[in-house]
Amino acid sequence: MLDKADRDQNLIVDRMALEAEIDALAIEHEGNPEALRLAVVQVLKATLQQGRRTIRAWFEEDRLGTVCARRLCHLQDELIRAIYAYVTRWVYTAHNPTSGERMTVVAVGGYGRGTLAPGSDIDLLFLLPAKQTAWGESVTEAMLYVMWDLGQKVGHATRTVEDCIRLARSDMTIRTAILEARPILGDTALAHDLAGRFDKEVVQSTAAEFVAAKLAERDARVVKGGNSRYKVEPNVKEGKGGLRDLNTLFWITKYVYRVKDPSALVAAGLFTPREYRLFVEAEDFLWATRCAIHFITGRPEERLTFDLQREIADLLGYADRGGLRGVERFMKHYFLVAKDVGDLTAIVCAALEERQAKPRAMLDRFIAPFRRNKRVVLKEARDFVVETGRLNVVDDGVFQRDPVNLIRLFHLADREGVALHPDAMRLVTHSLKLIDANLRENREANRLFLAILTSRNAPETVLRRMNEAGVLGRFIPDFGRVVAMMQFNMYHHYTVDEHLLRAIGELAEIDRGGGGDEHPLVNEIMPTIQNRTALYVATFLHDIAKGRPEDHSVVGARIARRLCPRLGLSAAETDTVAWLVEQHLVMSTTAQSRDISDRRTIETFAATVQSLERLKLLLILTVSDIRAVGPGVWNGWKGQLLRSLFWETEPVLAGGHSSVDRRASVQQAQDELRAALADWSAAELDAYVARHYPPYWLKVELARKVRHARFVRAVLASGRSLGTEVATDAFRGVTELTVLAPDHPRLLSVIAGACAAAGANIVDAQISTTTDGLALDTIFVSREFAEDQDELRRAGRIARDMERALRGEILLPDVVASRTASRPRTKVFQVVPDVVIDNDWSLRHTVLEVSGLDRPGLLYDLTTAISSLNLNIASAHISTFGEKAVDVFYVTDLTGAKITATPRQNAIRARLLAAFAPEEAKAGK
Repeated sequence: MLDKADRDQNLIVDRMALEAEIDALAIEHEGNPEALRLAVVQVLKATLQQGRRTIRAWFEEDRLGTVCARRLCHLQDELIRAIYAYVTRWVYTAHNPTSGERMTVVAVGGYGRGTLAPGSDIDLLFLLPAKQTAWGESVTEAMLYVMWDLGQKVGHATRTVEDCIRLARSDMTIRTAILEARPILGDTALAHDLAGRFDKEVVQSTAAEFVAAKLAERDARVVKGGNSRYKVEPNVKEGKGGLRDLNTLFWITKYVYRVKDPSALVAAGLFTPREYRLFVEAEDFLWATRCAIHFITGRPEERLTFDLQREIADLLGYADRGGLRGVERFMKHYFLVAKDVGDLTAIVCAALEERQAKPRAMLDRFIAPFRRNKRVVLKEARDFVVETGRLNVVDDGVFQRDPVNLIRLFHLADREGVALHPDAMRLVTHSLKLIDANLRENREANRLFLAILTSRNAPETVLRRMNEAGVLGRFIPDFGRVVAMMQFNMYHHYTVDEHLLRAIGELAEIDRGGGGDEHPLVNEIMPTIQNRTALYVATFLHDIAKGRPEDHSVVGARIARRLCPRLGLSAAETDTVAWLVEQHLVMSTTAQSRDISDRRTIETFAATVQSLERLKLLLILTVSDIRAVGPGVWNGWKGQLLRSLFWETEPVLAGGHSSVDRRASVQQAQDELRAALADWSAAELDAYVARHYPPYWLKVELARKVRHARFVRAVLASGRSLGTEVATDAFRGVTELTVLAPDHPRLLSVIAGACAAAGANIVDAQISTTTDGLALDTIFVSREFAEDQDELRRAGRIARDMERALRGEILLPDVVASRTASRPRTKVFQVVPDVVIDNDWSLRHTVLEVSGLDRPGLLYDLTTAISSLNLNIASAHISTFGEKAVDVFYVTDLTGAKITATPRQNAIRARLLAAFAPEEAKAGK
C-alpha cells in the first residue's frame, strides 16, 4: 500500500496488536455486549486520533502530499479490518459459514484510489453473494455503527455483483465508482467476479459514451466554479486545474486504455516520461495543499481561502524571496500546477480523438470555415495545415526550421478563425527553447505578435493559448515574470497574467461595440481614437511590473519604452503607451476619491492628461482595467463617476473654463430646474434656488435636483426640519438615502453609524449645506437585493434608523459596537494605515485621505473622530478595494478655513490613525 521508502506502517497503526487488544476486551466484557462495544469504540477512536497525529507530524516534516494521502488511507484500511474482525469474531460469529455467509468490503471513489484527505468521506461497497443470509446485512450494519460512533462520514452501498453490473450500465456515477473499486478484505472471489464482469459487460465498447459523460461533467463543474483556473481563492478539489481534473483524466484513460495505474500510460504511449512526471508532481502538490487545508481547519474544507493561504504557505515551507512574499510564491506554484493539469488534459483529449473515443470539438470562440474532414495546406504558410477544422503543423520539424513559426502558428489561428490542434500545441511546448534573444528581436516575429495583440478577431483567446503553451512568457520575458502571480489581497480576483488577458478581452469587446448598456461613453468614443495600437499595447502592459519593489506603474512605463520599439511602434506611439501605463490608475483614483465639483480637482487632472486624445485613451483603458479585475467589481456607479470626470475635463482640455464659465454653468443649472418645476410659483422657485450655494448646482444632476426640491418642500411643509427619502438606481447598482436635517459637525457620523448598524456599505456621500443652516445629504449604499421592492424596504429601515439616531432615540456607539462585533476575513491581511493631509488638492478645503484595513464600522469611527476634532465635512468619497479602505474627506475648521497649522494637522493625523488600532488598544488596555 505504501511506498517502499515510506516509514514503518506499524508506527501508524499496529493492527495485530489492535486486534489482540480488542480480543482482550471481549474476554473482559463477556456477556455484556454494550459495554464491549463502547470499550472497542474508545480503543479505535484513540488509535485513529494517534494515527492521524503521527501522519500529520510526518507530513509537516516531509511535506509529501500523495504519501500523506496514502498513509491516511492505510490507517483507514487497518481500522476497517480491525472493525470487521471485532464484528465477525465477537458480534456476529459464523461458526460454520455457508456460501451465503461471505462478503467483500470494497473501497470505492477516492478511497478506492488508495488516497484519503484528513476530512474525506469513506466510500464503501459491501459486496454480497447472490444467495445470502441475514449474516451479511447484520455484519454490514454493525460495522457502519462502529464507524459512525468514531465520527466518520461513511458513504456506503450493499449490493450483489449482479446489482453492480445492472446499475453500472445505466448510472455513470456507479460505473465510475466500480472502475476504482479496491478490495480491502473478505472473499476475493466476489471481487474478482465483479472486476471481470464489469470489464466484459460494461467497459468494453462503451469508451466513447464514458468519455463524453466525464468530459461533460467536467465542463459543467468548471462553468459552475467560474470557468477559470486562475481565481485567487481556488477550490483545490473541484476547481479548474484541481484534483478532480486529474481524477477525471485517470478515470478516462483507465477506461479507454484499460490500465490499472497511471504509470502504465507511458508504456501505452499516452504520456512521455516527462509528462508522466508532471502528472505525479501535480498530484503530489495538490494533495499536499488539500491535506494541509484539512489539517489546519479540522474539516473537509476544499477552498484555498485567503485566511488559509499564508498559514499553508508557511506549513509547506515557502519563504519570502525575489520581491514576492512566501504566500505569493506558494500561490504562484499553485497556478503553475493548475496550468500543468490543463496541459495534460489537452494531451489526453488529443489522444482520445485519435482513438475516436471523444468527439472532435472546436475551442472557445473559434468557428472554422473549413470542412471538418478536409485537410487543407495553407498556401501562404506551407508549414501549416488545417485538418479536422483545426490548425496543425505539417511535420515535427516546423519550428526547428524556422522559429518564427512559433509566433506564426498563433497568428494564423487568429487570421483563419480556427482552433489549434492539440498535437501542434504539444510540439510548441517541446520547442520553447527556440524562443531566444534572436527570435525576440526578429522583426517578422514582432510584427506577427503585434497583429495578434491588436486583432479585431479574438486577441484574448489567442493570447491565452500562447500563455498556456508558454510562448507568451518567453517571447515577452517581462510578461513571463507575472505568469501565475497572484496579489495577496481581496480586490484582485485573478492572477496578474489572467487579469491582463481579460483586460485585452474587455477592450476587444468595446472595440466591437459590445456592452454599450454598461459603458455607453467608451463605446461612443472608441471609434474616434487615433492611437488604437497604442491603446492595445498599453492595456497589455499596464500591470506587467507587478510584484517588484518599485511602483509598478513607473517600472511598467520603463518596460514600455524598452519594448514598444521592438514591437515596431513609432516614437510617438511609444510615448503614449508609456504615459498610459504610468498613469493608468489616475483616472479611477480621481473619479472615486476626489470631489469632481471642486475646480482644483479638474484642473489638476487636466494638467496630467494634457490632451483630449489621451483623455479618451485613459478612459477606455480604465474601464477595461476595472472590468477585468473580477465579477462584481465594475458597476454603474463607477461608470457614472468616470463619465462625470470625463465630461468635466473635456471642456478644460478643449480650451479651459473661467470663473465666468462657472457662473454661467450655475445659472444654466438653475434655469433648467426652474423649467423642470413648472408647477411651482415664481416665489417658491426663487426661495428654493436661493437655498443652495454654487457647488450644489454644479455637482448634482438635474433629475436628482428635481427630487431634492420636491423632497425639501414636502418636509418643510409638514413643519419638520428632519426627513429622509429613499430611491433605487439599478443601472448604477446603488441605493440613495437622502437626509434633510439641521446641519452640525456630527451629522455625517450619525448617518454613517446608522448605515454601519444596518450592515449597509456606503460607496459615496454627496453633502450639501443650505444657506439657511440645513444639510441636504445623499448617501449612496451598495444594493443588496435584486428586486426594487425588497431593496426599498431595506433602505426604508435604514432611513428610519437614521431619523431615530438624529433625534437621539438610539445610542449609536452601543448599536454599532454590537452589530460590528464579528470581524470579516480581512483580519488575515495587513494594510499599514496612512493619513495624507493636503491643502493643494482643493481651493477651499483641506483634503484628508485616510487609508487602511477595512472593517465594519470604520467609516463611523472616522467620521466620529473628524467631528470630535471640530471639523466640518464638506464632501466625502468612500472607496473600498478588497480589504483596503480609501476614504477622502474635504474639510474645514468651524470658521470655514483650511487646516494649515502643523500641530493641528499632527493631532488630526494621530486621531484618525487611532481608528485603525486594535479594539483593546483603543480601550486603553
